[in-house]
Amino acid sequence: MKEKRIFHVDLDAFYASVEQRDHPELKEKPVIIGARPGTRGVVSACSYEARAFGVHSAMPISEAYRRCPRGVYLPVNMARYQEVSIQIMDLFETFTPAIQQISVDEAFLDMTGTERLFGTTDQTGKMIKKQVLNQTGLVISVGIAANRYIAKLASDFDKPDGLTIVIPGEEEAFIEKLELKDLWGIGTKTLARLSDLNINTITDLKALDEENLRAVLGPSSGSFLYKISRGIDPGIMNESVHSRSLSNEITFEKDTADRFIMENVLLELAHQISFRAMKHGWHSKTVVLKLRQSDFSTTTAQISLQHNLTSAEEIFHHGLDLLKKRWDGHSPVRLIGLGLASVQESKGEHQGELFENEWERQKKVENAVFDLKQKGQRVVKASLLKNRKKPMKD
Repeated sequence: MKEKRIFHVDLDAFYASVEQRDHPELKEKPVIIGARPGTRGVVSACSYEARAFGVHSAMPISEAYRRCPRGVYLPVNMARYQEVSIQIMDLFETFTPAIQQISVDEAFLDMTGTERLFGTTDQTGKMIKKQVLNQTGLVISVGIAANRYIAKLASDFDKPDGLTIVIPGEEEAFIEKLELKDLWGIGTKTLARLSDLNINTITDLKALDEENLRAVLGPSSGSFLYKISRGIDPGIMNESVHSRSLSNEITFEKDTADRFIMENVLLELAHQISFRAMKHGWHSKTVVLKLRQSDFSTTTAQISLQHNLTSAEEIFHHGLDLLKKRWDGHSPVRLIGLGLASVQESKGEHQGELFENEWERQKKVENAVFDLKQKGQRVVKASLLKNRKKPMKD
């Protein structure tokens, strides 16, 4: 059996990097993407220059402005970011069809067995980075390991423009180089709880067996922390690649219970998966919502329709309904995902309804936008250029 080679590719400061590339006058300036200063909202992304001021994603925009009043504040141009993302994912597909895209700016590539095509692990990583830079002008970081969790940690290890390889068998040694806060999935509340228990380092965490961790932190959190502290993939990012499902998810830098943020993230995810479905010629009748709480417990919900989903707005509409049913409105959420299940390849035009509904009309608009993008023209969707004005209602 061939040894697994999993690449985690992460586009460094993606939104801000796209803006700096498209607008050279913004290079080396603190660029902050999100709500306008003086309004309610948060930072969606920011450049490394802005991070030097302590600005980070999910920070209230008022705090970002306090820390960096001379920053360049721009609205989220999701249509443009999606356009660039599709271009880069297409490039990744020239290396492997086994791609698991988990957000607009990151993906797992299963490169197992490709050595004869592209060379050693190091050579392949450098080749992918070079092609992305040459074709898009953007910088990526790559982490390579035998499992997804370690590959994701490795891509964060030497940002920006990093290439980190964790040799199979050296996962624990790699983990021991990190701090607790570097372990993906450990948020501020978990760190505080661990500190209360006098657990402040990886070594401290590994001193407790799984039974003790489950007893003091709960079954889900205890098992999760036991595994990741030893370099074992906890399985929370595993899924079959290009199977009969299509999904994207976002992990919040800080757990959130803000409905306004949740709604905007769902809208973003709906457009991401809709454009991916159009690109591949896929369709589905089932929307799936995924939520992960602060204690790592995960729940999913889905709704199946009598007709194929026709637009991103329709996917968003049903995703929002599922969120209202599965989220209590106040428990902090760590991760939110949206997807399509039972995906099938489109075979010609499907039979439409006798009377066109609002989703069919929206689909025509989105098809026109997609066609223009395929021809290289830039189109910006208004609903993704600004924050939606109203949060979801109970």
